Amino acid sequence: MSVIQDVIAKVKQIDPSEPEFHQAVEEVMESLEPTTKRHPEFVKANIYERIVEPERTFIFRVPWEDDKGKVHVNRGFRIQFNNAIGPFKGGLRFHPSVNLSILKFLGFEQIFKNSLTTLPMGGAKGGSDFDPKGKSDREVMRFCQSFMRELFRHVGAECDVPAGDIGVGGREVGFMFGYDKKIRNEHTGVFTGKGLSFGGSLIRPEATGYGCVYFAAEMLATRGMDFKNKVVAISGSGNVAQYAVEKVNQMGGKVISLCDSGATIVDDEGIDARKLDFILELKNVKRGRIKEYADKYNKVLCVEGKNIWEAIKDQGIKIDIALPCATQNEIDGACAQAMVKNGCICVSEGANMPSNPDAVKIFQDNKVLYGPGKAANAGGVATSGLEMSQNSMKLSWTRDEVDARLLLIMKSIHKACVETAEAYGRKGDYVAGANIAGFTKVANAMLAYGIV
Repeated sequence: MSVIQDVIAKVKQIDPSEPEFHQAVEEVMESLEPTTKRHPEFVKANIYERIVEPERTFIFRVPWEDDKGKVHVNRGFRIQFNNAIGPFKGGLRFHPSVNLSILKFLGFEQIFKNSLTTLPMGGAKGGSDFDPKGKSDREVMRFCQSFMRELFRHVGAECDVPAGDIGVGGREVGFMFGYDKKIRNEHTGVFTGKGLSFGGSLIRPEATGYGCVYFAAEMLATRGMDFKNKVVAISGSGNVAQYAVEKVNQMGGKVISLCDSGATIVDDEGIDARKLDFILELKNVKRGRIKEYADKYNKVLCVEGKNIWEAIKDQGIKIDIALPCATQNEIDGACAQAMVKNGCICVSEGANMPSNPDAVKIFQDNKVLYGPGKAANAGGVATSGLEMSQNSMKLSWTRDEVDARLLLIMKSIHKACVETAEAYGRKGDYVAGANIAGFTKVANAMLAYGIV
């Protein structure tokens, strides 16, 4: 077996119950095969085996009390994967699906995503199987404070800087940062995604969605195309999806779909600025369900229990561009085949690993422009890195300055993917380009440190 296959086999052997992590390792490592021949020094130093093993993994108990006085227990995690090029950096996810496998896959992917941004950030991920849906603000606060009573030991402005992810928005970050500040008796940039009044960055909630669209625009430009008059399908309905809609509208495209865990809405007339305002109120303030959109507006198809990619497969919905912004493995081979059949020419991933391996192969075999999450959704962590810089300097930047820096970073990531893929004989392969470009930077740093 090759060096790469040996590493994959070992991961499956020592972590047998972690399918999501296996999937991420296979996808990344197989695309790194060309580097083993060009960089024998990486093989000699066993960089490949070292990079798939987290530096530290913390698992801890999180007890909290609900409004009725009942005590609950959840499990907290922080996976500090790699800090070769900067402090550990990655989001916290609060969702019932959270487990070690999912967080390890996310933390592993984060290494390469953060490397691609050109900013000095390592890779990490964390969270809990706590579900904030249906909980009162007081219950969420009690949970967050209990969670931080352990997590504060492992994070810090120059050590590990968490951010928000699924289930962790401005409310949760505020509670966690406030408690961390109290415990430490210092006001440092331990979190990103903070409120503007206490060190946050403008366009941080918008950044991942904006960045995903910017990356798609760069891919389309390679074929002389843009978003004008294109029909765009978007999954999810959180911050990433919401602001992807906003940016697509600004670029002249028409977004026809959003979804959550309960249903998908398809609006052939397009989700314009007025309708988006309703969604922002519905999801961010009322914390309602997306099917309420169909109750509000006429001529809207509501498909319960399915995501947009399943709806495309079942209903034959025509699309030009797909922006999956929900969660991992939401697009399988059958859905991908249906998307291609129904006109899809570009996929830019706003979520982490939303396309399974079968889907990725179908996109690539059919010459679909395919931007993997570690490249296409790096806008969020890039802006988090900018927030860290602002906190360090005790300065703030204007909205236009942050947006301009974000656009330059996404252009730089696209350029790195294209040039690296071509340099390693994989022209047009954004997966290989992103993985190799992100990896080589981290690998060289690890090599410089010796065996640590």
